[in-house]
Amino acid sequence: MSNLKKRSSGASGDRDEDKQVTEKMLSSGGENGSASRAESAAARSPGSEVAASAAAAAAAADGEDAVALKRTITLTNGVAIIVGTIIGSGIFVTPTGVVKEAGSVGLSLVVWAVCGVFSTVGALCYAELGTTITKSGGDYAYILEVYGSLPAFLKLWIELLIIRPSSQYIVAYVFATYLLKPIFPFCPVPETGAKLVACLCIRDVAALLPENSFKGSNSDFGNIGLALYSGLFAYGGWNYLNFVTEEMIEPYKNLPRAIIISLPIVTLVYVLTNLAYFTTLSPEDMLNSEAVAVDFGNYHLGPMAWIIPVFVGLSCFGSVNGSLFTSSRLFFVGSREGHLPSLLSMIHPTLLTPLPSLLFTCVMTLLYAFSNDIFSVINFFSFFNWLCIAMAILGMMWLRYKKPELERPIKVNILLPISFVLACLFLIVVSIWKTPAECGIGLAIIITGVPVYFFGVWWQNKPKWLLQAIFSTTATCQKMMEVVPQES
Repeated sequence: MSNLKKRSSGASGDRDEDKQVTEKMLSSGGENGSASRAESAAARSPGSEVAASAAAAAAAADGEDAVALKRTITLTNGVAIIVGTIIGSGIFVTPTGVVKEAGSVGLSLVVWAVCGVFSTVGALCYAELGTTITKSGGDYAYILEVYGSLPAFLKLWIELLIIRPSSQYIVAYVFATYLLKPIFPFCPVPETGAKLVACLCIRDVAALLPENSFKGSNSDFGNIGLALYSGLFAYGGWNYLNFVTEEMIEPYKNLPRAIIISLPIVTLVYVLTNLAYFTTLSPEDMLNSEAVAVDFGNYHLGPMAWIIPVFVGLSCFGSVNGSLFTSSRLFFVGSREGHLPSLLSMIHPTLLTPLPSLLFTCVMTLLYAFSNDIFSVINFFSFFNWLCIAMAILGMMWLRYKKPELERPIKVNILLPISFVLACLFLIVVSIWKTPAECGIGLAIIITGVPVYFFGVWWQNKPKWLLQAIFSTTATCQKMMEVVPQES
């Protein structure tokens, strides 16, 4: 590390060496185009070569291990990541959406239970995928392995542009809303104040009787599908551990164990929490509530009701932390595969974390503070998210047929992935049927990734001036953050 800092301080020496490496790489690029597809998105910078050699020399001198992400995630850590990421803001926000579409207490509880079973089945299928394809990156890595570069890039494009930053900002916004609610008990929380805090973060028992539980239930399949969408939003994160497979200790054992332990816990917590809500609040009360958990606490806890916003805030804070952790690994893997600028696949040599990728994730999330209707943005891409998950599960079945020789520590019953894919198709069809305009807008935004792919990844014979600009920018950012490429 001292060598790295010394090189950064030697400005004139750096410039000379960077220039030599740049000229060497540019001359090579002029003859053969970009060295490989992996370099085409943002070819490796001369700064990365300079810093890599410096880091390698330092490591050789000090007898240190190579600069790479380490396997430090234990079974307990894995369970904490899944449970902590899932139980964020969803259980405090989406009960209203589920009740609105379901129409009754009984059907709402059924929806929550079905969403839990559905998420568990999907997670078990992902356990097989994660132990068969042992790359980090989750859906992106599986789609890349089975379907190729362009579909994987489009998945990464939407994750980067919309899904990850917007969902992380929503959780932070809910954290801010609950934190400020005790200050504004009789009026809505000011939106500006909630956004600021979010950025600083980044009734009746009779309603539960059997004869009344399903009173007012909505039997329309479209509304039931939308209720499932709301419930599944709260279960979002069941596949997040697959994004950090390469950092798990004994992933063949701990990945499936963490999933099997976590999902039943989350399902039980969610069903019991909603049951508790319905003992105090009627469906009409929930629809009119800005913060369901706060109203529940005000009714039962009296002067101690302030602990509800505190615990909600802690839950949301933990969820944002887990989401940022896994999102940074997704973009790290995307960069390593050549689909994002090479800077994002670099690692801090002391912290051994993908610092540029983590900072990039935070910046993208903070940009959503300027959005006035972030929930509609999420609605544009719900169908695409489930389409990609269905594609990953179909890829798992295809790998069983095409590559039976692959090691599979876990092999789920074939009925599980088939039923899961059919359920995903149902959700996709309902989304297109009920919200065709939103799906059309989402599809148009997805297509914008195609020219970006052809410019950044497919086009390998880029002009020298463009390559030089990429090299210089990457080297400058690399020195500012003191990061180096991962050493295999």
